[in-house]
Amino acid sequence: MAITSSAKKAYRASLHKHVYNIRRNKAMLVALKNIKKTLAIGDISAAEKLIPQAYKAIDKASKRGIIKANTAARKKSRLISAIRRIGEKNIKNKTEGVVKKINRR
Repeated sequence: MAITSSAKKAYRASLHKHVYNIRRNKAMLVALKNIKKTLAIGDISAAEKLIPQAYKAIDKASKRGIIKANTAARKKSRLISAIRRIGEKNIKNKTEGVVKKINRR
């Protein structure tokens, strides 16, 4: 345990910062989880509406040092690529359905 008064104060400050860091990390994880849930359903438009919220949470976590800058960039990149990948699957499935209908005739 800390002995000097300044060390005790630093310890109290670190506990206070720890609470904020957990809160910021939790906000980031919740934002990412919300987008993943909407993608699992297949609702791309709703996922695209949640992107600014996720970017904001990721950027704040990076700014505060909770995650590193490259980790933040990687999370944002993978988020967008996941949305595009789901979008391409939906478009491909729709066009395959149209082709199947045309081939039936």
